[in-house]
Amino acid sequence: MKTDEAADASGVKKQVFTLWPMLESAEPKPGDVIPAWAFRRQERRPFNPNAADLALIIALILACIGGALSASVSGFLLWLATGATVGLALAYSLWRRRKEDVETAWRETLFERPGISLWREDWSAVGESILKLKGEGVHDIEAYFAARPDEARELRRRVIVKDVNAFTVQTMGAKSKADLVGPLDRILPDSDQTFNQWLIAFGRGDAFYRSETHIVRPDGTHLDCLFTAALPTSLSGFRNILVAALDVTDYKALQARLVAAQTEAARASRISTVGALTASITHEINTPLAAILANIQAARRWMHREDPNYPEAERAIERAVADVSRTQEVVGRTRDFLSASPPKLAPLDIAETARIATVLIDRELRLHDASVHLDAATDLPRVMADSIQMQQVLVNLLINGVQAMKSQPAPRDVRVMVRAVEGDVVISVSDHGPGVAAGVRSRLFEPFTSDKKGGMGMGLAICKTSIEAIGGRIWLDEDAKLGATFHVRVPAAS
Repeated sequence: MKTDEAADASGVKKQVFTLWPMLESAEPKPGDVIPAWAFRRQERRPFNPNAADLALIIALILACIGGALSASVSGFLLWLATGATVGLALAYSLWRRRKEDVETAWRETLFERPGISLWREDWSAVGESILKLKGEGVHDIEAYFAARPDEARELRRRVIVKDVNAFTVQTMGAKSKADLVGPLDRILPDSDQTFNQWLIAFGRGDAFYRSETHIVRPDGTHLDCLFTAALPTSLSGFRNILVAALDVTDYKALQARLVAAQTEAARASRISTVGALTASITHEINTPLAAILANIQAARRWMHREDPNYPEAERAIERAVADVSRTQEVVGRTRDFLSASPPKLAPLDIAETARIATVLIDRELRLHDASVHLDAATDLPRVMADSIQMQQVLVNLLINGVQAMKSQPAPRDVRVMVRAVEGDVVISVSDHGPGVAAGVRSRLFEPFTSDKKGGMGMGLAICKTSIEAIGGRIWLDEDAKLGATFHVRVPAAS
C-alpha cells in the first residue's frame, strides 16, 4: 500500500491511501487547492464541412435567391419547397456528422483515458496458421507447438502491436508509442508461458482469454501484469485484438520476498532433527503467513470503501490469498509426511497439476530465461494421488531441468510429456542440459546425493518416497541422448 501526502485548504497535510502505486503526476504549485481541470473549458471540435455539405449549403443559398427573385406565387412556392428539402437534407447531414464525431471522440476517450493499459494488436498470422493446422487435421494445438517450439517463436514474431494508449506509454516507461509498436516478441520474452495458451484458446474458439505474464520495458526491466482480451469471432477480427493489462509488479515482488523468506526458513531448519524440523516449519512459516493473510484481507476491506475501488486488483489479491493458503497446506502436508501420516489421496488430473506446477516456478523460469512446453494427451485417466505432493514432485523435476541448463545458450526449453500407458499415466520431464554425471546416477535417488553445487540432495529422494507411496515409480532415462529425462509412472484411478 502506498501513502501520498496532500494538503487541504488549511495547509494541514492529509494521508491519501491507495492499494496501488500512483504514477507520477505534475507537482502542484504552492497554495494550489483547486485542480487544474476546474479551469479548463470544454473542448469543442471545429466545424469542418465536407464536399457534400458544401454542395447542400450552396443549393440552399440558390433556393433562397431563386425564391426571392421569383415573379409568381407558384414559382416562389416551388423554390420554397426546394429550399426546405435542401435545408432538411443539410440538417440531417450535419446531425449525422456531429453524431459520428461524438462517437469517434468517445471511442478515443475509451482507448486513451480509461486509466488502464490497452494494446491493439494484429494476430492475423496466428489466425491463418491455426486455421491451416485445423484444415490439416491437427486438433491438439498444445501438443503440436510443444513439439515445435521454434514455430511458436516464429508466430510470436509475426504478431504486431499496432497501437497503445498513453497510459501504456507511461506505465512502460517509454518515450513514445513508437517504442512499443512493432513485433510482439520485442516485449514478450522467451520465458513467457502464455503465448502457447493464446494459441490453444484460439484453437478451441474461446470467447475470452485471461492470464498473468511479464513483459519487457524498453529499458530492459520486466513488468508483471494481469491481462484480458476478447477473442475474435471471425478471421478478420484477428487484425484488431484489444488487450487490457493491469500492472501487478509490486504484488509479485511481495511474493518473491515471501519465497526468499521460505527458503531461508528451510535452510535454518535443515540443521535440526526431523522432529525439530516439523516444529520449525510450523512456527517459522505458518505464523508470518497467517499475518500476511490477515493483511491482504484488510486490504480487501479498503477496496470496498467508496474510494478507492479496484475490482481487478481485488481479484489479484484473492489469488494471493489462495497462494498463501496453498503454502500453508504445503507446510501441513510436510508435517504429516514427516510424522508418517498417510497421504490424502483423491482422483487427480495430472495435466492440470503440471500446468499449476509451471505457474509455481514462474520466478525460476524468468531467472534463467527458460520456458516449459507441456504436451499432454487428451482423455488422460485420473490418478489416485495427493495433489500437493504431486505438485511438489513436478516442481522439483522442473526446477532441476531449468537449473541444469543455466550455462547453456538460449533457448532453454524444458519439455513435459504426459501419456497413458497400459492403464498407468507416465510423465516425462526433459531438458537439454549437460545431463547427470555418471558417478552419481546409481545413487541419484538416495538422500544427500546431488551433482549440483550447494545442493542438499533431498529433492529426488523425497520425490521417490512420494511416488512410491501411491504405488508408482520414478527413474532416470539412461538412453537419453541429450540432457536428462526423468520418467514418473503412477497407476490410474480405478
